[in-house]
Amino acid sequence: MSSSRFAPVGRFFGRLWWLLDASRRTLLNLLFLALLGLLIYGLVSRGPARLEEKTALVLNLGGTVVEQYSGSARDNLLNQAKGQETNETQLRDVLAGLEAAAKDDKISSLVLALDDFQGAGLSTLREIAGAIARFKASGKPVFAWGSSYDQRSYFLAAQANEVWLHPMGMLMIEGFGRPRTYYRDALDKLGLSANVLRVGSFKNFGEVYSANGPSKETTESDRYLYDALWKTYTDEVEKARKLPEGSIMKGINGLPEQLAAVGGDAAKLALNAKLVDALKTRDEMRALLSERGAKDEVNKTFRQINLGAYLTHVKPKYTGDAIGVVIAQGGISDGMAPSGSIGGRSTAELIRKARDDDKIKAIVLRVDSPGGSAFGSELVRRELELTRAAGKPVVVSMGNVAASGGYWISMAADEVIASPATITGSIGVFAMLPSADKALDKLGIHTGGYTTTWLAGVYDPRRALDPRFASLVQSSIEHIYADFTGKAAQARKTTPEKINEVAQGRVWTGAQAKERGLVDTLGSYGDALKAAATRGKLAEGYRVVYIERERGRVERLLDMLSGTAADVVVGQIEQKLGGVGVPAALTREVQKDFAWLGEMSEGRKAFGAVAHCFCAAP
Repeated sequence: MSSSRFAPVGRFFGRLWWLLDASRRTLLNLLFLALLGLLIYGLVSRGPARLEEKTALVLNLGGTVVEQYSGSARDNLLNQAKGQETNETQLRDVLAGLEAAAKDDKISSLVLALDDFQGAGLSTLREIAGAIARFKASGKPVFAWGSSYDQRSYFLAAQANEVWLHPMGMLMIEGFGRPRTYYRDALDKLGLSANVLRVGSFKNFGEVYSANGPSKETTESDRYLYDALWKTYTDEVEKARKLPEGSIMKGINGLPEQLAAVGGDAAKLALNAKLVDALKTRDEMRALLSERGAKDEVNKTFRQINLGAYLTHVKPKYTGDAIGVVIAQGGISDGMAPSGSIGGRSTAELIRKARDDDKIKAIVLRVDSPGGSAFGSELVRRELELTRAAGKPVVVSMGNVAASGGYWISMAADEVIASPATITGSIGVFAMLPSADKALDKLGIHTGGYTTTWLAGVYDPRRALDPRFASLVQSSIEHIYADFTGKAAQARKTTPEKINEVAQGRVWTGAQAKERGLVDTLGSYGDALKAAATRGKLAEGYRVVYIERERGRVERLLDMLSGTAADVVVGQIEQKLGGVGVPAALTREVQKDFAWLGEMSEGRKAFGAVAHCFCAAP
């Protein structure tokens, strides 16, 4: 009786509490949104800081230089918020920044700050070096300073008018080469069989599982490839530094004696060899650049702006006819793939989007891929073929690697342009069918069961590979190889027999591929854009539009913050701070190789034909 008497009172206070709580949450949410809006408005309305006279552009390459970011806008912004350096820099941003700076009266010099640079392929390095050369041609000096230089960072530093090294630093040029790890004995001991089937005597990836060392074909191919790339590297560094031909090789051959002669002082050795012009500490570098440019009195350093902040001053063109650029970077899979990799369906959709855009008059496919799925590669190639049939010209620009599947997707083009340092070719196919029947036998585990035909469950990694199924797979990949060489012959206007002579899974440099008729022209990314503009009959002032997947509203907001407002904030922070066992590498390599072995035994298909060169830019 008493409880029912107080029930209305309880309900009243319950509703009152609900109302107060809902009001509190609504008010807090509105306050949060208002603060967020004010923050965004304040950052965006402020815009980039005014650029002053005699400002040095600091090319502070962080991480690796790539064709396309592999992470999301959210990840990149979070890294900036945490004060972490981004681990990727887009080549297009470097080229755009240097091109704009060469014409900008406020930019008086270029400073290469490469301590955080983690590398790029030789083709990409040559693209950046070319942009640095064009900057120098404008009459503005280029300076490079490093606490140390490795082989890749030095290739860029060598392009400078003056190269400075820290007195305790060193310069390491070691040459090219890629030793592989071989697993046959280990797999035998484990009771595992890789069962590699291939077409092409130089298609050698599976060799690491079936042999204990490189075959003569592998050695021959590697020697021919790496010697040519090494000559490109040394010739261009020696030319940039005005050194006699053969100086770098001579220095490497005599390194022990030469280093001993200077008491083990690596920096002095680099100075004596004329690889650097002076030895300077960081404060000495700042003081000298302040004298030659302008001093930043607030931060006690030279007046400067980094690449990320400078790009906020570079205004892209938003209207008019355009070249559409589709980036094909990374491994090739069948379906949808995120940025930084190639999906047969997703990349084909991007090409189709460019084809359907009336403002886009020509397409450039920028390829940096060692290949992957043969089926995924064909989806991309076919979409390019349809684009040409629709009347839009297609130009392929090969970057560091465009081999195997990367070459496959390049075959439906009006013109194929490669860098002399591109790794391409590798026209071949393989399949790998790992089995672990012997390993299970050792453990006392056995497999058996009834099937209505011999083909039901024929490929089961728990059982030995049925020779009848191996024969089916071999016939299939031979058919795919014939299709590959046939399409290549049609694209290159020759015969399958002629293509077969330079195919067989063998890789070539861009220059070697040009000699063998596998590409049309040797040139840069810029040359590919010019060729596309000519074929598309575009007038001067055309736009270059990168065709990438649509970003959601949140991602667009983050892009805006990371591209404009966040650079302002980061720039302010930088000014205030005044700053410019078993080896893990071996463990990672073995894990990667065995991950491939595992992937080959999984999937919905009975087997996958793979067009992959398993090569990487040196």
